[in-house]
Amino acid sequence: MPVDLAEFVKRFCGASSPIETGIASIGPMIRRCLACGALLALVATVVGCAQKSEPRMIILMNGNSPFWDAVRVGMQQAAQELGANVSLETNDATPQGQINKLRQFRSQSGILAVALSATDAANAAIADEMRALREKGIHVITVDSDVDREKFRDARFAFIGTDNFEGGRQLGIAVRHLKPEGGLCATFVGRTGAQNAIERIGGFRDGAGEKFRHLDPLGDENDRTRARENVRSAIRNHPDLDVLVGIWSYNAPAIVDVVREMQNRDKFTIATFDAEPLAIEQMAAGDIDVMVVQNPFEMGYRAVRLMKALVDDDQAVIHEMFPNLGEPDGDLNDTGLKIVVPDEKSPLKREMFGESTEFYTLGAFREWLAKYGLKGS
Repeated sequence: MPVDLAEFVKRFCGASSPIETGIASIGPMIRRCLACGALLALVATVVGCAQKSEPRMIILMNGNSPFWDAVRVGMQQAAQELGANVSLETNDATPQGQINKLRQFRSQSGILAVALSATDAANAAIADEMRALREKGIHVITVDSDVDREKFRDARFAFIGTDNFEGGRQLGIAVRHLKPEGGLCATFVGRTGAQNAIERIGGFRDGAGEKFRHLDPLGDENDRTRARENVRSAIRNHPDLDVLVGIWSYNAPAIVDVVREMQNRDKFTIATFDAEPLAIEQMAAGDIDVMVVQNPFEMGYRAVRLMKALVDDDQAVIHEMFPNLGEPDGDLNDTGLKIVVPDEKSPLKREMFGESTEFYTLGAFREWLAKYGLKGS
């Protein structure tokens, strides 16, 4: 049975599409002789193109770690509830990799909104690409790690995530109570130029107080091997070092691995950000004294909710999420903090921390994770 491909393509691609124009130039006899396989190939091409251009939203990580697993769960729940098409995409943890991703998004059709965790807060090229997306009509927000707000606030609509300075300050307060005599601190992080790193380290120093001295932050560029080597080097080069602080999620296991290897756990107070599944087990084994835990599940959920509201111009939802929009820091949506301590023998108590900070023993925190089907946070 002869197939009129020109009519087929016209229906699915439009009367003025390049494919339809090309098919129209093929003679009737050639068209009748086209095999079914060619037709199927054409169908696959058309369907593939349609899938690529399907309207969607994107959350772009600054690098890969189990922290983003919880973001994905929150993202998926919001997407299901709101009927949104959202994907979580990774980056190679470098500013150039993020720039390339943003350029790629700008060249594609169907992308409605992007939520990114800024790899480097002060990187003007990243901010320029964010602005270029906005100029194209793509909504842009930041999640987890913001841009430099003094320089590049206009590059995104709003930020959703932790108050990172306050998170660092709460961790510093914990260390101050764990070691009231003071000490020498080393902080370990993926990228020292990331906004969340800058704020957490600054907050930690503020919360720890004057009795503590601090080494320069040690960055590992998201290299797990280098993360462990930074811990080894700090311990070997500074015999009086007695406080080890993990700023990004994977820094906690890196610290514990090296301390176990050197068999000198009693010498150190270990305080970390985030609760990777491995770090939870390490705290249960007595290898971590305190964790400040973010809520990546809520970051993923709220990022989708805000992007959907921006796409739909749903001012009610936007106002609910940002009731002080237009005022100083009214473009920040705080997803909250938790202090997690071991189940036994911790001197840390609820009353030592800020009123808005939730306080959990490890057992209670595991129950909270199970409630949301999470393995870490």
